[in-house]
Amino acid sequence: MAARLVRKCCWRHVGAFVSAPSAAPAPLLVSAGKMAMARALPQAPFAAFHASPFSRADGFSVKERLEDNRNPEHRVISELIETATSPQELLQLNELHSLNSNQASLVITQLSRLAAEKNLETDSILQDERFRQLIVLTDSQISQVWNNTLVNLLKSLYSLGVDSGRKEMQSVEHEVLWRLRRLSFRQLTSLAEFLALKQGKDSKLLSEVMKKLELRWTELEGTKTVVILMSRIGHISPALMDRLEDKALELAEQFNPDDIRKITLALAYQNRRSVPLLRALSYHLVQKHSELSLNVLMDLIFAYGKLNFHQPQVFQKIATDLHPHVSTMTPLEVTRCIRSFALLKWLNLPLFEAIAQYALDNAKELSVPHLCSIILSFARLNFQPSGSEDFFSMVHEKLQGQLDGLDAHVLVDLVWSLCVLQQARAAYLQKVLAPAFHAELRGDQSPKGHNSRLKLVHINAAARLESPDYRGPFLPAEVLSAAGHAGEKVTVLQSGLEEALAAVLGSRDNGRFDVRTVYGWRIDAEMLVNGENKPLPLKGFAAPHLLRSEGTKALPPGARRVAFLKWEFPNFSNRSKDLLGRCVMARRHVQAAGFLVIDVPYYEFLELKSERQRTAYLKDKLRKAAAEELAS
Repeated sequence: MAARLVRKCCWRHVGAFVSAPSAAPAPLLVSAGKMAMARALPQAPFAAFHASPFSRADGFSVKERLEDNRNPEHRVISELIETATSPQELLQLNELHSLNSNQASLVITQLSRLAAEKNLETDSILQDERFRQLIVLTDSQISQVWNNTLVNLLKSLYSLGVDSGRKEMQSVEHEVLWRLRRLSFRQLTSLAEFLALKQGKDSKLLSEVMKKLELRWTELEGTKTVVILMSRIGHISPALMDRLEDKALELAEQFNPDDIRKITLALAYQNRRSVPLLRALSYHLVQKHSELSLNVLMDLIFAYGKLNFHQPQVFQKIATDLHPHVSTMTPLEVTRCIRSFALLKWLNLPLFEAIAQYALDNAKELSVPHLCSIILSFARLNFQPSGSEDFFSMVHEKLQGQLDGLDAHVLVDLVWSLCVLQQARAAYLQKVLAPAFHAELRGDQSPKGHNSRLKLVHINAAARLESPDYRGPFLPAEVLSAAGHAGEKVTVLQSGLEEALAAVLGSRDNGRFDVRTVYGWRIDAEMLVNGENKPLPLKGFAAPHLLRSEGTKALPPGARRVAFLKWEFPNFSNRSKDLLGRCVMARRHVQAAGFLVIDVPYYEFLELKSERQRTAYLKDKLRKAAAEELAS
């Protein structure tokens, strides 16, 4: 506390000294016959890493400032450097005045700033003999260059494109490396940010800077530094990122919406699902910030989607705030928005209706890929627009003649989504079920290829079970058998269902578990019942739904096949009891295949603690389903 008080007092004395009018006579500064023109200091701030070396936030020590301001000639030269408006003015300073290494470094920094601001070609600067003299001067007295000036000098040389193998360049790098322990935390942050942008992870100097930041992380102050480190260099050091997350959690209440946006994006890009930090940021976002800009809303929902972090209050706020913006958004913004919500399984009806209307109103501006993204998102959440007929008429018109231009995986996703929404036309089915098309996908052994082949089997099932007018082609048997599910971990719901069904079946011969079907869906349990709902042995009866039938006998009169389908938590939309589109289509297909479907949702079954309760629950569900079928 005492040190801060002394420092503040010193700043006040320095400020008073600097504001005093210069008393330096012109002859001291200008050679015979030449006169220096006085200029007012510029008011506009400089660019990020070309910040003025004379600003109060530049990190100069009090000693450095006092030393500079005691010499009137130094002060005037500093003003001339800062107020120069062209490279020529700066390069002439070395001819007009006897510069020291610190002033030469400031001239090079200002040259870099002007080149960046005015988009100047740097070759002419690098080839100028006066520039070479400046570099030689800084190299000859490099140890006398102030810390902050040295950091800015290094960044400026990189920005101007000075050859890294040049002796003077290596001299500056070595001097910075030697002084790392003496640099302030802010200077280290600035240097690390620049090196990460310009040179990437492979920079040896950046590696050393990161080590110093990791050791001195307790010096972190203010939200701005935390945000910069997390968003721009946190990905380089996981150890530093851990510390930054702790610091961000401590400062969560002080972040503004843009800070929260940058932090959540940094976490998303680095796949760091820091739940405590995300919860804290979400809480303060909802409690303190009533209005959020479109950019903040878009980036937040993207980050939450990528991290699969569910926060209903934030989702509701984002959806509500986005709704008024939909009509003015670009197609890219609309598709980014809806895909993020679909990924999070969050269905906000007003927002989705607005997006469906946007697609109708802007059909000409929407590209086919953008339209595909909207359809895929609708299918994932099983959303049918209120103006469904008009919407899908527009979709079919837009897709006409465009299927050949789509990537094979995108085309499969599109047709599969239309099958989920029960909007697939024969032309779409014929396109993806044609032998030449699915032959392309057989050789793709990537997860994406496997997923596309499984979706083709689902499309084939939709063609057989839900498209009576469709005449082919269909997938061959070898494709149906090859597209199996990957092994899945046995869940509590699955094991509990099997245990409870044992009492319902009476014998293992009366049921099958985890049944793979020719439709690409798995039936969790299957049984055969007579007209009185009594189990019958399955063996020997024809089973067209199996990949390999175990018998040929027809079912007895009045007998029905029963399928038990368990629905886990991930099978539902977020915070609702509405099944996702994929699950709705699975249920529909199993039912169309002739099964009496018994749904076993997690929120009902897992509430029952004893096996007796669960067995009674399944028997009751079976009776009710049979009664509803007879009544229909």
